[in-house]
Formats: sequence, C-alpha cells, structure tokens
Amino acid sequence: MADALVLFTAAFAAATILPFSSEVALVAALVSGMAPAMAIGVASLGNVLAVVLNYVLGYWLYERMQTKLQRSAIGAKALFWGHRYGYVMLPLSVLPIIGDPLTIVAGILRLKFLWFLLIVALLRIGRYFLIASAF
Repeated sequence: MADALVLFTAAFAAATILPFSSEVALVAALVSGMAPAMAIGVASLGNVLAVVLNYVLGYWLYERMQTKLQRSAIGAKALFWGHRYGYVMLPLSVLPIIGDPLTIVAGILRLKFLWFLLIVALLRIGRYFLIASAF
C-alpha cells in the first residue's frame, strides 16, 4: 500500500510543473514487485488527476486574465491560434518540459473538458502501458 501511495504521489507531482519523473517511479514500483495492472492504474490515476488540476488552474487563470488577453493583439492572436489548433497540441502533452504546461493552456483556451480528458488520459495511460509492457 505504501508503494502505491508513493507511486500515486510521484505520478501526480510529475504532471504538475514540478520536476518529477513518473516513468522512473513506475519502473521502480514494477521492479519492487508491484503488479503491472496495479502500477499502471495507480500511476494513471495520479497523473490524470494532476492534469485535471492543471486544466482547472488554466480555466481559473483565464477568468483572471480574460480582458487583458482579448485586448492585447498578441493575446487575441494567441487565443485564435490556440482555439484553432488546441486539440492538435494535446498529444504533445506527454512530452517532458512542455507537456504539462500545455494542459494548463488547454484550460486557458477552454477546450471542451471531455475531449481534453479523453485525449490526455488515453495518451498517459498508453505511455504507462508501454513502459510496463517492457518488463
């Protein structure tokens, strides 16, 4: 149970802007004997809950910055391009460094939450599945 809590916490932290690696935590859990299905489930739950938090944070930030973004030429252009290509950028959310901030941007852009969650969750779960299947 302690291993699961550590994995959950590491996966959650890794999906924030904190410098953690959920992949390393997943491998450590697998090496320590955690069942692959359990490890994938725990890591996925932590990671997906954190990206939901990121989305909500971005949504909240937009509320605070809406007027400034729309009045600024750069802000208006960024919103336009973000709305046009927002869903296309979501697969990049699994990349290191730029990935997790993109989940905040998705909230700022007000991408449809269900589509956001579906795309991001499937990609993150898939990544964990691929890593676990290597063991």
